[in-house]
Amino acid sequence: MTTTHVLNVPGARLYYEVRGTGPLLLIMAAPMAAAAFAPLAEALAGDHTVVTHDPRGISGSTLDDPDQDSTPELRADDVAALINALGAESADVFGTSGGAVTGLALVARHCGRVRTLIAHEPPLLELLPEAAERRLWVEDLIGTFHREGQGPAWKDFLAAVGFDDSEDVQAEPPSEPSAQALADGAHFFAHEIRGTTRYVPDIAALKAAPTRIIVGIGADSGGLDTYRASTALAQLLSTRPVEFPGDHAGFLARPQDFATTLRAVLTGEGAYEPFTR
Repeated sequence: MTTTHVLNVPGARLYYEVRGTGPLLLIMAAPMAAAAFAPLAEALAGDHTVVTHDPRGISGSTLDDPDQDSTPELRADDVAALINALGAESADVFGTSGGAVTGLALVARHCGRVRTLIAHEPPLLELLPEAAERRLWVEDLIGTFHREGQGPAWKDFLAAVGFDDSEDVQAEPPSEPSAQALADGAHFFAHEIRGTTRYVPDIAALKAAPTRIIVGIGADSGGLDTYRASTALAQLLSTRPVEFPGDHAGFLARPQDFATTLRAVLTGEGAYEPFTR
């Protein structure tokens, strides 16, 4: 059974869903909403209490100020408030893409609230050798959105990050997007992508935290920016990334296989090298 809830946080109302029983596991992305995680959450709900939510400004999580930018720090504070609302001292966290950036900010800002963080392919463009060029690309992308709309902006985004036009590109909006999908896409380009891609993780704080940090990469992600950024992050944390099924969106295409790997990592049964101090 899935229950739905709304939590008031400073400047916003967070929509979230709760499934299953067992240790608390939060699953998140940004800008992706909770609905996309339903198959993965169902696959894990047999032995975890799985919580998914819409990030602030996305889908059911509304803002007092629609023009407020979404930053990793704000989203991390939202997740800490969500853990409080669930009556928990701490939780395991799986964050993918922008949600992985949220998770890194959460560990740095709210020490001890996360037991294990699995940061799956965070778009930490500032860790890439060509960071200055990627920063300019993001600004050009935002400009394209404002001048030409979401269609050209999404096309440029997917091409630049390394996706092709194959059928397994799940992040691309449908040809006739809903009003909500258009609103979410507009919020992403106008108020979220800059803050997420410019985030620089506090490596010292991450290493000092009691959290076990696992960096995830897609087995099929190849040369994606997120793959390279994740590898760079793992090197800074003196660990090796853990391979998950599929590509950047492997949890969408292969939720059962993805859940198996995620569960193994959480329980310590996976073939990976844990975080070392």
